[in-house]
Amino acid sequence: MQIVRGRDATAPAVKRMAADYVTGVSWADPVLSGPDGTAIGHVFFEPGSRTFWHTHRNGQILQVTSGRGIVRSRDGSGGVIAVGDTVLIPAGEEHWHGAAPDSYLVHISITREAPDWLEEVSEDDYARD
Repeated sequence: MQIVRGRDATAPAVKRMAADYVTGVSWADPVLSGPDGTAIGHVFFEPGSRTFWHTHRNGQILQVTSGRGIVRSRDGSGGVIAVGDTVLIPAGEEHWHGAAPDSYLVHISITREAPDWLEEVSEDDYARD
């Protein structure tokens, strides 16, 4: 057993997310990088900012801690997410997530490996109801 108090000193520093996989301005604050590939981090999205389409081989969990956002899968499922919501994204599901056009979004992301990045989310996909 290991207890990590506060932020894991071995986790990378807070950084602006690269334009290769995010539209708009987003920041990642890695909290914990586990030896088995588990990664926990806070992600901050400015209004309208969102990830590109991507997948996770072992799925992903998102816990919204501030603001309001959107999460969508290729089949159109998903929708608006807000403080207190938890999103369980199954392994291999193509999806994206980010802030609503008029709100910041902060969520905790829990994964077991790096994402496989795909193409940018179109404006039509972002605006979809």
